[in-house]
Amino acid sequence: MEARLASETDLAGFREEARLLLRHQVPPEAVRWHTAQAQNSDDFADAGGDGIPHDLPKAASAIVPASFLRLCEVVVLHHDPDRFALLYRLLWRLVHEPGLRHDPVDPDMARAHHMAQSVRRDIHKMKALVHFRPTPGGSGEALQLAWFAPAHHTLEVVASWFARRNPRQRWAIFTPERSVEWDGRQLHYAHGVARSLAPADDNGDEAWLACHRDVFQGRGG
Repeated sequence: MEARLASETDLAGFREEARLLLRHQVPPEAVRWHTAQAQNSDDFADAGGDGIPHDLPKAASAIVPASFLRLCEVVVLHHDPDRFALLYRLLWRLVHEPGLRHDPVDPDMARAHHMAQSVRRDIHKMKALVHFRPTPGGSGEALQLAWFAPAHHTLEVVASWFARRNPRQRWAIFTPERSVEWDGRQLHYAHGVARSLAPADDNGDEAWLACHRDVFQGRGG
């Protein structure tokens, strides 16, 4: 059975799919999770089935600990392609094994917490190590540009933090997966920039501005 998500960080989609799967008593081993950017795109395109059938017997709604919902918010940002399968397996087990929430050494739970710690470290690292390069903007104000390679899908979290921290500055961050620009009012996302295509630290302003134009003129994503 296929469970399809809109992006690598589609928490809302995961929660909706998981809710339906639980309601129809679909066990974790029967589900294959896919995102719109999944690397196994051939398998995604050829996968059979139309998702969750609606004629399965329904189960009672489950009460899930708030701590697990907070854990999901962080773990979905991890780069591990099996993270959604792990989270649904834990959700299924929490429903059918209520004592699991009190078992800190359970392998699945320990793995999820380890992944969450790795994501939090990556967020802190990105906040500390992104160094913006001031370049002349088109309106005369400085445009701050930076390239960084996060280990996980943490760009959106960190971009929101930078936007709150520097609301009046215009800036952009390029990463291999996605790029983001803050125009002083809102965040705009576009395609990523590989390290091999990004300007070097010692390149002049024009190389950085050319990269910015390439990514954000006719932006998408």
